[in-house]
Amino acid sequence: MMYDLWIVATAALVAASCALVGVFLILRRQALMGDAISHSVLLGLVLAFLITDSRSLPVMLTGAVFIGLLTAWLSDSLQRVGKLQSDASIGIVFTLFFSIGVILVSLYSGQIDLDQECVLYGEIAFIPFDTITIGALNTLKSDVANQATYWDIGPRAFWSIAVVFGVVLTSILIGFSRLNAVAFHPALAISLGINVVFWHYFLMTLVSLTTVASFDAVGAILVVALLVIPASTAYLIARSLKQMLWLAVGFSQMAVILGYGLAFWLDSAISASIAVSAGGLLFATIAVQKWQLSRQKQQPFNTPANESI
Repeated sequence: MMYDLWIVATAALVAASCALVGVFLILRRQALMGDAISHSVLLGLVLAFLITDSRSLPVMLTGAVFIGLLTAWLSDSLQRVGKLQSDASIGIVFTLFFSIGVILVSLYSGQIDLDQECVLYGEIAFIPFDTITIGALNTLKSDVANQATYWDIGPRAFWSIAVVFGVVLTSILIGFSRLNAVAFHPALAISLGINVVFWHYFLMTLVSLTTVASFDAVGAILVVALLVIPASTAYLIARSLKQMLWLAVGFSQMAVILGYGLAFWLDSAISASIAVSAGGLLFATIAVQKWQLSRQKQQPFNTPANESI
């Protein structure tokens, strides 16, 4: 039971973090950039590990953020200098970086403690087995004494995404007005003296942090679903940025609950079931909107005045 709670709690934090940054990617029509960063950060993780020989969270985040920002900058430069389409330049850069990352993993497979399948697909079911302990285990003492010398505070992946969720939430709260102006009125933001370039790369940094922290849970491929789908669903019915943020987080949490139930029922992969549930909520929202629109079109013909005619 405790394992299930850790899995659901970790998935909820991953989904909420992705939904918050995904809102700004959708509003700025940069959903493909989220896909690009989620794949290209593999190169950052590999380089960070080869240089430092460490898998600590700060080292991994530093490598991922550096490559994430490099992906955004190189995509913009390729579009501006090479006169390529935006989607083409993004596709070129992230596939190049991702391929280099895969080659490095293959070349240094004996040194790199990274599982390619885990990076690509994640495995949230194994999260409760990699925990953080505080204190030292003294095996020379009795079992009772051992319990008193260390404290298991829970899965490493949970605390990693919890830290990143705190950073994302605090950043949005502090920079809400500027992110709002850059997302809806970039020209007005420039006239007001807001550094649009800085906030663009600030958003890319948040996307990189969220992506890396989500690797253990959903992997590089399915994190795109959580970045894009809940925010897109909220975009269909929200009337303001605040409402869109709340709705995106709400839809992401519904996807986690439904997805976990679906995985338990079908005995299937949890992360994939969460992504399928998010997609199901999107299609259900569209269907409800179409049904409401059709009712509104039929309503004038059902009024008493029209019936009397």
